[in-house]
Amino acid sequence: MHRQYRRQLRLLIFLLLPLLLLACNAASQTEQPETMASDAITLSFVGTDNLPTGFDAEGHRGTRGLRPENTLPAFETALDLGVTTLELDLHFTQDGQVVVWHDPILDDTKCRLPEDPANPDALDPRNPLRRIFISQQPLSVVQSYICDLNPDEDRFPEQTAVSTPLAGNDYRIITLAELFDFVDAYANSELKTEAQRNNAATVQFNIETKRESDHPEYIDDGFTGGEAGPFELAILEIVNGRSLTDRVIIQSFDHRSLRTIRAIDSQIRLAALTTGGEAKLDVYAAYKFNVWSPNQKDVTAELVNKAHEEGLVVIPWTVNETADMQRLIDWGVDGIISDRPDLLLNLP
Repeated sequence: MHRQYRRQLRLLIFLLLPLLLLACNAASQTEQPETMASDAITLSFVGTDNLPTGFDAEGHRGTRGLRPENTLPAFETALDLGVTTLELDLHFTQDGQVVVWHDPILDDTKCRLPEDPANPDALDPRNPLRRIFISQQPLSVVQSYICDLNPDEDRFPEQTAVSTPLAGNDYRIITLAELFDFVDAYANSELKTEAQRNNAATVQFNIETKRESDHPEYIDDGFTGGEAGPFELAILEIVNGRSLTDRVIIQSFDHRSLRTIRAIDSQIRLAALTTGGEAKLDVYAAYKFNVWSPNQKDVTAELVNKAHEEGLVVIPWTVNETADMQRLIDWGVDGIISDRPDLLLNLP
C-alpha cells in the first residue's frame, strides 16, 4: 500500500505542477515593476535615419541575435533600437489561444521549468518519450515554462537573457494579445525616451501563421485550405478587435492560409514567404498578396525589379551580415528582416 500511495502522489504532482508553476510565475511577474533589477538593460534609440526613406527594418523574432527569441525582452530591445516592424511567429493552443512562438513543440533547448527550491525533486511534466506540441496543451501549461535558453551559442554569441526595464525577466511564451498590450504600455512608458515612445506608437507587426501543409498537427484546428480555420479567425479577431489592421502584415509559407484570409479580409496586408524554387511573382500578385518575402539567398536585382512591376513589396529574410544588408539595399529591396536590427539600423 505504501508503494501504491507513493505512485499516486507522484502522479498528482505530475498533473498539478504546471498550474502551480503558472501561479508562482504570475505572482513574480506582478511584482516585477516594484523589484526591477537596477541592472536592467535598455539600448539607445537608433531609428532609420541611415536607411532609405520608408525602409522597413524588421526585428526577427524580436531581436533573436541579442535576446531569446519571441519573448517580451526581445521585443522591448527591438523597440529600444527603433525598428519599424516587430516580426514574430504564431501558434494555437489546445484551448484556442494565439501564442507567440516559432516551434510547434516545447523545445528543452529553448525552454525550461523554473526552479522550485521548496521542491527540488519535483517531476518535470514533459514526457521525454514524445514531443509536446503546443497545439495539444492548454495555455496554462505552455506558459508554465521559461524560454530564456540559447540553443545556438555559436550562431548567436551575443544573445543574453538579461532583465529589461519593462519586461523584466518575463521570458514566458506570451499570447498575441499580451504582445499588443505590452507595446501599448511601452508607447506610454516614462522609462522610455520620446523617440522610443513615438516609434512604438506606430510600430508594425509582421506575424506569421506557422502552418505547414505536410504537418496539420502543428496547428491542429481542422484546417483544410478551403476556408479560414479557427486559427486564422482568432488572429483576425484579435487584430481587428484592437483596430490594428493597418499596422499588421500576416505572412506564411502556407499560402493557403493567406488565400483564405484574403477571402474574408480585403484590407489586411499579406506576405508570401518563400525559400528555394521558382518565384511565382505573378501568382502572388493575382492572389492579391502585398509582399514577397523570400529567403535572402534567392534574391536577385532582376527579381526585385520584377516584383515591383507586379506591385509587390520585397522584404527578404533573415539577413544578419552587414555586407548582405547593403547589397540588398542597393538592389532596391523595401525592407529587411534581421536577427540583428542593431547592425541594420547602424549601417554607415
